[in-house]
Amino acid sequence: MSTAPEGVRLEGTSSLGAGATLRRGLAISPQLRDGLLVTVLLAVVAAGGRVVVPIAVQQTIDTAILADGGPQTSRVVVLVSLAAVALLIAGAASALVNIRLFRSSEAGLATLRTRAFRHVHDLSVLTQSTERRGSLVSRVTSDVDTISLFVQWGGIMLLVSVLQIGVATILMLVYSWQLTLVVWLCFLPLLLILRPAQRRVSIAYAAVRQRVGAMLGAVSESVVGAETIKAYGVGERTQRRIDRAVRATRDAMVKAQVRVALVFSSGVLVANLVLSAVVVVGTFLGIDGTLSVGRVLAFLFLVQLFTGPVQMATEILNELQNALAGWRRVIGVIDTEVDVRDAGEQGRPTPRGPAEVELRGVAFSYPEGPRVLHGVDLLLPARAKVAVVGATGSGKTTLAKLVTRLVDPAEGTVLLDGVDLRDVPLANLRERVVLVPQEGFLFEGTLAENVAYGGRGTEGTWTAEDGAARDAAVQRAFDELGLSDWLGDLPSGLRTDVGQRGERLSAGERQLVALARAHLAGADYLVLDEATSAVDPATEVRIARALDQLTAGRGTLTIAHRLSTAEAADLVVVVEAGEVVEVGPHAELVGAGGHYAGMHAAWLAQTR
Repeated sequence: MSTAPEGVRLEGTSSLGAGATLRRGLAISPQLRDGLLVTVLLAVVAAGGRVVVPIAVQQTIDTAILADGGPQTSRVVVLVSLAAVALLIAGAASALVNIRLFRSSEAGLATLRTRAFRHVHDLSVLTQSTERRGSLVSRVTSDVDTISLFVQWGGIMLLVSVLQIGVATILMLVYSWQLTLVVWLCFLPLLLILRPAQRRVSIAYAAVRQRVGAMLGAVSESVVGAETIKAYGVGERTQRRIDRAVRATRDAMVKAQVRVALVFSSGVLVANLVLSAVVVVGTFLGIDGTLSVGRVLAFLFLVQLFTGPVQMATEILNELQNALAGWRRVIGVIDTEVDVRDAGEQGRPTPRGPAEVELRGVAFSYPEGPRVLHGVDLLLPARAKVAVVGATGSGKTTLAKLVTRLVDPAEGTVLLDGVDLRDVPLANLRERVVLVPQEGFLFEGTLAENVAYGGRGTEGTWTAEDGAARDAAVQRAFDELGLSDWLGDLPSGLRTDVGQRGERLSAGERQLVALARAHLAGADYLVLDEATSAVDPATEVRIARALDQLTAGRGTLTIAHRLSTAEAADLVVVVEAGEVVEVGPHAELVGAGGHYAGMHAAWLAQTR
C-alpha cells in the first residue's frame, strides 16, 4: 500500500544561525560570490585610501613642517600631491567595489527570487494555503528587498569597515603599540557583549519580518475583497483589522530598533572613551619623547578611522539582522518539502489517447484535520461521462483534486491507464488530465492571452512574433465550441481586455473563457467542477452547448451540483461522508431506492 504525507505546512522561517544562513544563501545564489576575490582586493585598496590622510599628516608635520632645518615647502607640496593621487586611486577602487557588488547582488537576488517563486509553484495547493497569499508573496518581494538593501549597502560598508579596522590597527601598531593596546582594551567589553546582543536583535527582526508579512497579507486580502467589504458595510471592521496589523508591525519594528539603539549607544560611549584615553596617554608619551607631535596627531586620525565603523555598527547591524530575517523566511520557503513531487525524467509517461482513471483504497486527510476520504475504490472508464454527487463536505472536490494530482492520497493509489500518478511526469499528466474549476481564474490582459494559457506549455507555444498563429488557434477553439456569436458581440473580439481577475466580464462569460481554455489544452480527460453561478438564460445555453462540444469523445469527471447533470451522465458516483456508497447509471440508481434515489426525489420535489 502506497502512502504519502497528509499535508506539509509552509515553513514560517528557517532556524539556521547567522553564519549558516549566509552560507545557505550563498549556495542558493552563487552569483553573489562571482568575482569576490577581485572585489575584496579593490576593497583593500579603498580601505587603504582611508589611512592616506593620517600618514600624510604625520609625514608633513614631522619631516616637512617641523624638519630640523626649518619648514620645507617643496616637501609639503610633494606629500600633499602624493596623498591626492592615492585618494583618487582609492576613490576609483571604491566606485568599482560598489559597481561589482551591485551587479553580483542583483544577479544573485534575481536567482533567489526566481528559485523561491518556482518552489512556491512546486508546492501543492494545500501547502500554499497554510499561509495567507499576501504573506507568501512578501517572501519573494519585500523579504528579498531587505537582503538587497543589506548586500548593496550594508555589505559594502561591512566589507570596507572590517578592512578599515584591520589597516588602522596595523598602522596604529607601527606608530605606538602602547596606544593600540589602550584602544583595544577599551573596546574589549563591547566585543564581549556584542554577540549576545546580536542574537537578541536577530530574534527581534525575525518578528519584524513575520509582522510585515502578516500586514501585507491583510492589506492584499482587503484590496481583493473590496467589493464584498463595501457590499456588507464592514469597512470599519476591516480597517480595525488592518490597523491592528499595522500597529503590530510598528511595535515589532520599534522593539528591534530599541535593541539596536542600545548597542549603538554603547559603541558611541566606548568610542568617546577611547578618544579621551588616547589623548591623555598620547600626551604623556609625547612629553616623554616616545611619540612625535605628528605621530600623536596621526594616531588620533587613525582612532577616528577605527571607531567610525563601530559607531556605524547600528546601521550595519540593523540591516544585517533585517536581511538575515528576510533570508531565513525565503530559505524557509525553499526548504519546505514538496509533497506532490514530479517524477520527471525518471517517471513513466503515458501515451495520449482515451484515458482510464482508477482509485484503489484511497484515503485522504487535510493538514491537521480528520480523514475526509476512506478506502475509496473507483473505476472511471475511458470516454465515460461520470458525475459525482453528494452533500457539501462529503469529499467530492477532494476526489477531483486527487484525480488531477493537486494532492496525493495518504493511503492507496490513483492510476492513469494503470500507472500510479506519482510515477507519471507532471508535464505528461497536465497534457492528459485538465481541471476546469467552477470559475476559471483570468489574468489581466486580453481574451486571447487568457485562452492561450490552455496551449501546451502556456506561453511556450507562441512567442510574441506568433500572435497571428495564437489568435487563429484561439478563434478556432471558440468556433468549435459554438461560441463565435458571443465572441462577435464583444467590443474588441479576441483583443477584449478582461481586466484584473476578469472583472470586465460577467461570471458566465468568465466560465465561457475557462471552457475555451480547456478546449485549447486538448486533454484526454477532463475534471469539471460544475459552475453554480447564476447566469442569464442565453449564457446558460451557451455554456451547455460548449460543454457538450468540450466533453464529446473525452472521459470526464464532473463534480455535479445539479442533478440534471447526473441524469445526463453515463455513470453516477454517490459520495457520503468520505465513502463511495453507490455507483451506477442514473436509471439504475433511481430504481435501487438508495441514497441517490432519495436525493433525486428531493430534487424533483424542489423543481416542481
